[in-house]
Amino acid sequence: MAADTADGTTGTDDAARRREQRGWYFYDFACSVYSTSVLTVFLGPYLTAVAKAAADPAGFVHPLGIPVRAGSVFPYAVSVSVVVAVLAMPMVGAIADRTGRKKPLLAAAAYLGATATAGMFFLDGDRYLLGAFLLIVANASLSVSMVLYNAYLPQIAGPEERDTVSSRGWAFGYTSGALVLVLNLVLYTGHGSFGLSESEAVRVCLASAGVWWGAFALVPLRRLRDRRTAGDAPPAPGAGAVGAGWRQLRATLKDMRRHPLTLSFLLAYLVYNDGVQTVISQASVYGSEELGLDQTTLITAVLLVQVLAVAGALGMGRLARSHGAKRTILGSLAVWTLILAAGYLLPPRTPLWFYALAAAIGLVLGGSQALSRSLYSHLVPRGKEAEYFSAYEMSDRGLSWLGPLVFGLAFQLTGSYRAAIISLVIFFALGFVLLARVPVRRAIAEAGNPVPKRI
Repeated sequence: MAADTADGTTGTDDAARRREQRGWYFYDFACSVYSTSVLTVFLGPYLTAVAKAAADPAGFVHPLGIPVRAGSVFPYAVSVSVVVAVLAMPMVGAIADRTGRKKPLLAAAAYLGATATAGMFFLDGDRYLLGAFLLIVANASLSVSMVLYNAYLPQIAGPEERDTVSSRGWAFGYTSGALVLVLNLVLYTGHGSFGLSESEAVRVCLASAGVWWGAFALVPLRRLRDRRTAGDAPPAPGAGAVGAGWRQLRATLKDMRRHPLTLSFLLAYLVYNDGVQTVISQASVYGSEELGLDQTTLITAVLLVQVLAVAGALGMGRLARSHGAKRTILGSLAVWTLILAAGYLLPPRTPLWFYALAAAIGLVLGGSQALSRSLYSHLVPRGKEAEYFSAYEMSDRGLSWLGPLVFGLAFQLTGSYRAAIISLVIFFALGFVLLARVPVRRAIAEAGNPVPKRI
């Protein structure tokens, strides 16, 4: 086993490291199709339509006897999925660091999520409960897999190159999202010529995302390699590993209290990323239900987001090299606030203005996420990457339940998606204030990591 170097990467030659980095990029390439085609474009409006088909004359469905407005089923299911992820991610992260075996756990999470997504082909008629269940499984699996995927970043990239490597990973993801959306657009708009109904075309698009996810996950699973840090206990099989995982998790939570500045960053990220994730998951519902836009317009708008997000992620990565990651993220949060204000004022049935808003989202979306990930990687103590990234992923996806819940409640109480969308401004404004107060250079030093020249 190669020794760890001072910068936290493993002492192998540059060619081997670059090859592993390229393999790492491909997990973004594999799973981002789920986030784009399923969560952002097709599932929200389609599951809402399925729930409406099952609703009573007042527009309510009754899962477990609880009256729920049909339009709130999708955001509520997203909220439940992240609660499930909260229960799973810390344990998986602790087990991964204790055993040094991230890759088998990554494979299990990836293929569970891909299978659930492929199963969405069977979502038809009034099967809204099946759709909600598959969404919960797929979304939670994606969150768990991202804990393990992100934990590789400080191991395969040195401090000075992490912004670039992280940004390239996001760019790969947005590239795949754009490519598959083009194929989805061809299938959806020409479904009649393929002998498919509109519902069947949507279900094929949903299921194909799961097939894509599973197929391209093979690349990182072949190229990434497991690492164990000095002093780790040998891997423990079966229930012993699970028990050790929970014990290690308790130790991690105690350890994180020794790094209050890392926790301060996580709090800021939790707040502003809650807004980002809610915009991503609810944008298509807002466009279809409030603005009266058709599915073709929504698909092309999200395609525009994907294309510009590639340039945005790479461009903001370059900005970070000259201005620092923290300042660049703060600038993106200011833009996000303006985007939401503009979205609230958008007139209905005006695709051109919706495209303009989508372009603005694309330019800040990938960069704000990529730089947040790379900035956090500097704040993680060595040897505890998966455990600390489980806390990050809880902020990224696992604790991003409040935004969808507020969005769903706002619609339930007011019947207006405009009231729901404007409520998200507070997440970006408060996140800006909290991030601005974090002294990141001191936080990196206190985590025991080398401080980059510009951060």
